[in-house]
Amino acid sequence: MPCGLPPAAVPKQESDLVYDHYQKLLIDKKDRILTVTINNPPLNELVEQLDAELAEIFFEINRDPEVSVVILTAAGDRAFCAGGSFDAMIARRRDHHYENWISGMRRGRRILMSMLDLDQPIIARVQGHAIGLGATLAVYSDITIAAEHVKIADPHVQVGLTAGDGGSLMWPHLMGLARAKYYLLTGDRMTASEAAAFGLIHKAVPASELDSTVNALAARLAGLPRTALRTTKRAVNIPVLRDLVTSMDANFGLETLSMLHADHLEAVTAIKEKRPPKFRGD
Repeated sequence: MPCGLPPAAVPKQESDLVYDHYQKLLIDKKDRILTVTINNPPLNELVEQLDAELAEIFFEINRDPEVSVVILTAAGDRAFCAGGSFDAMIARRRDHHYENWISGMRRGRRILMSMLDLDQPIIARVQGHAIGLGATLAVYSDITIAAEHVKIADPHVQVGLTAGDGGSLMWPHLMGLARAKYYLLTGDRMTASEAAAFGLIHKAVPASELDSTVNALAARLAGLPRTALRTTKRAVNIPVLRDLVTSMDANFGLETLSMLHADHLEAVTAIKEKRPPKFRGD
């Protein structure tokens, strides 16, 4: 007879983690599924508090033995995440608040690394438009399911910035170099249905079917052997993590260079003032 306690007597692992300190993230845990909801409606824009919380939440989940699957979604129907605030971009560039930019780059690094390194698979439930960082959060999730009407875009170039915070790595991995170059260089939007056809996301479904599709998949994954699930995610992500580690700091450096250029401030100011931009062209 094997040594040790019989199966019925093995102590159940319980988590001592409490998620109630988050202000811009709503956390719900039930049946080994933890749902993280971005809560900054109507656009769920990236404000500093939200950025800071996203940089911590996945590290915390990784220490929670009660979680097998994570669902990442957002409040409201309009936007999953609309990316950074134009007002914040203008204020930072105009007032030379570059320490905020450096802190943001560090948080961005933590967000991307923690999502890929999280043991539990992440299902992105994309109920609204995913723009900029929103698109990055969607494509860095393990399985992304979006409502068909959703638009997805990484318009960094349109605001005078390098697409360096994740899109330049993950988009070519998922949809191929030629197509990724087109969408990253133009900043054009695509529908969720197009994104699914391109391989950028897993599936686009009618909005009325989004919850049932995501919940059924989460329940199915939560019922699979946890070790096999986690190690398979880790195995698949080995080359992505390798490429991210080797390229991320360089990409963030290129994005910082573009942020310091006058064309960034001109691009964002022109959008706010609803006029054609006047770029320097150098």
